[in-house]
Amino acid sequence: MIIRSKAPLRLGLAGGGSDVSPYSDIYGGLILNATINLYTYCTIEETNDGLISIDSDDAHCHESYPVLSSLEIDGKANLIKGVYNRVVKEFGIVPCSFKITTYNDAPVGSGLGTSSAMVVCILKAFIEWKSLPLGDYETSRLAYEIERKDLELSGGKQDQYAAAFGGFNYMEFLQNDLVIVNPLKIKRWIVDELEASMVLYFTNVSRSSAAIIDQQKKNTSSGNQTAIEAMHRIKQSAIDMKLALLKGDMKELARILGEAWENKKKMADAITNPMIQEVFDVAIPAGALAGKVSGAGGGGFVMLMVEPTRKKEVINALGKLDGFVMPFQFTEGGAHGWKIYPSDRV
Repeated sequence: MIIRSKAPLRLGLAGGGSDVSPYSDIYGGLILNATINLYTYCTIEETNDGLISIDSDDAHCHESYPVLSSLEIDGKANLIKGVYNRVVKEFGIVPCSFKITTYNDAPVGSGLGTSSAMVVCILKAFIEWKSLPLGDYETSRLAYEIERKDLELSGGKQDQYAAAFGGFNYMEFLQNDLVIVNPLKIKRWIVDELEASMVLYFTNVSRSSAAIIDQQKKNTSSGNQTAIEAMHRIKQSAIDMKLALLKGDMKELARILGEAWENKKKMADAITNPMIQEVFDVAIPAGALAGKVSGAGGGGFVMLMVEPTRKKEVINALGKLDGFVMPFQFTEGGAHGWKIYPSDRV
């Protein structure tokens, strides 16, 4: 039997960073995000060779291990091993031999929540394989615990919930890791207009978000008022942008995006750099209205709001830089898995 799963990546539209502890624990966080048609993928194949084989291009791991109840977290495919170790321990799964293959539509470190989406995707494959009793909330929470607590990887909480639920979501992050996901029903013409008004540009530089997130956490813990006040305004931008989005007010949405970017840059020194600034210096004169880096910052993807009639001008201007424009569409569905039986295969 073969089990496959996929989970969508997301664009963080507003509120990014307010889902990171300790800020979310002290003040509460608000996030507006939306999933797009870029995905993480996982395949599990049952085998009888007595090995657990990992084939992961994104983790640069092509290794086989003895069938054990726990695999060593050694820097090789830690996300896969973390999920495996947790589900075996928590659900009493009897270890057996299998091959697991994973890959991404976007580079790791792109700012689209790739790592968290991959954890959700792998977990969804195990849920499908072993019929684990987990809904979207439980899947998101377990993925968060695996990534942030078991593997001790820095980051927030939004990415796991975005990947599991899919679509446009307004999320609330409260004390004790309580998360409330409010799906938004956006009219089709608004989604079409938003797609027509956005350019997603990859800087061609992947980055680790850990250092930036750690500085944000330190700023909150130490009571850095400049950073905390900036995060308050970023959180407010999620409220404001939700209203603009529901009304289809793209000019207001662009204004909020630009203002949020200015506040985001106050959260940590490494959020922007000359390379990112060059993207804005090229795009704004060509017709971009505003933009911000998706994710923690420092590289990855830049989201730009543009006047639709000048979208081609912006794309052509960005073509002079080292990165590339990534076509995309917004999607509604979250992570899902399915089984392939021998009789189903062509």
